[in-house]
Amino acid sequence: MAVLTRSIAHTFQFPLPATPARFTNMAPPTTNIRSRASAVSFSDNTAAPVSSRKLPVLLFDIMDTIVRDPFYEDIPAFFGMSLKELIGCKHPTSWIEFEKGLIDEVELAQNFFKDGRPFDLEGLKTCMRNGYSYIDGVEELLHDLRESHYKMHAFTNYPVWYQIIEDKLRISKFLSWTFCSCKLGKRKPDPNFYTDVVRHLEVDPSDCIFVDDRLKNVEAALEVGIVGLQFKSVDQLRKDLCLLGIDIPMKDKLVVEERAP
Repeated sequence: MAVLTRSIAHTFQFPLPATPARFTNMAPPTTNIRSRASAVSFSDNTAAPVSSRKLPVLLFDIMDTIVRDPFYEDIPAFFGMSLKELIGCKHPTSWIEFEKGLIDEVELAQNFFKDGRPFDLEGLKTCMRNGYSYIDGVEELLHDLRESHYKMHAFTNYPVWYQIIEDKLRISKFLSWTFCSCKLGKRKPDPNFYTDVVRHLEVDPSDCIFVDDRLKNVEAALEVGIVGLQFKSVDQLRKDLCLLGIDIPMKDKLVVEERAP
């Protein structure tokens, strides 16, 4: 659960003061992976005059925040290994380079394992596609936020295979795939990635709320002045957003839009 370091006794209104509300979490932080900054090129024109936008802007991590990550169960099973065995024999940097767009999927296949062993790349992609699904309750939450006219963006460390997620789950009906590491050549928790996001959106950092399941990424957001929430469950996220003054309509039933099987 992400909570303010000081007690919340009122509802926040946006824009927030320049000093962001501080969140903390009792879960231990994961190992920090530093990334190299590179030039930013945004392909979509998502920025609009601040006066015409509803604040705050909502930034969402994707894996294990919006979408189930197949890495921990499905991928080891695909290779006939335990997760520990897979981590021990995979190349330490090839996936990071793939996420940053420095190599393509052919180069990933050539360097995925330390020993360069071949494997069925298309089979791996199919395995991952089969493993992608919305986290329970998240699709309904995104639907409700869209109904309240909040602007939402993906802010995620992921390779070009985010397109596979989109093809299956149609996440773009809720948010824009604006800030993907493979497009921008940077990964969270690189502070330059966060400042690039704020600069592109043309808002103050405190006019953004960032949601991520990894504490280190939330802490990096706080350091640049973005309001941060660590994702633990959709119910807790709804509560945290409401405490920050986010207007979330309550729906009796969500009619899930049709998407690819």
